[in-house]
Amino acid sequence: MEYKEEEFLQLSGIQHFVFCRRQWALIYIDQIWDENARTMEGRLMHERAHDAKQTEVRKNVIITRAMPVYSKRLGVNGMCDVVEFHRDDVKGVTIFGREGRYIPIPIEYKRGKAKSHDADILQLTAQAMCLEEMLCCDIEYGYIYYGEPRRREIVKFTMEYRDKVIKIFEEMHLYFKKGYIPKVKTSRSCYACSIKNHCIPKLCKNLSVEKYLEKMMEECENY
Repeated sequence: MEYKEEEFLQLSGIQHFVFCRRQWALIYIDQIWDENARTMEGRLMHERAHDAKQTEVRKNVIITRAMPVYSKRLGVNGMCDVVEFHRDDVKGVTIFGREGRYIPIPIEYKRGKAKSHDADILQLTAQAMCLEEMLCCDIEYGYIYYGEPRRREIVKFTMEYRDKVIKIFEEMHLYFKKGYIPKVKTSRSCYACSIKNHCIPKLCKNLSVEKYLEKMMEECENY
């Protein structure tokens, strides 16, 4: 199955979806977004990674920043922070205007430390799958650069991660097509979410809907 271009979802949304399905739906279906210190730091890091859009060459490595990618199979499009093309005349692919053959290695930039869940890994795996489809090649691994320890961590694109990416995007397409917004499932992670006031406003913590309506009716009567 292949998706049409007008059906494409944003590739980066997989990270939100894995973190919290409701968060993803509010952002990408209801178009709700607020920024906090965490999201601002992440945005600035990506802007720095995308700052030099020109191609850079270091010995046998070609470095491309802010590279657009897509997949008709997954029905997504987006952008890789950095893609390094490492020369490999045996396993690599040809690049227009360049001698030799190269293997693409995607690199994703993230603020903070490595997370306990797989959101970052699945996002990078999805980028690799897009590159494989576009360039007709196989990519075995990539890297995630975390800003707090300031180092790269290697990610191997196993079949387990690839299968998860396929299933997650299928679920995302289903939600998007139906306009489905999952119900609230509160956790400690909610406190760090930039859209928590839209998802679980303080009003809900203090009053039930019934009590709230009663209060509003009383205020209208007293007006």
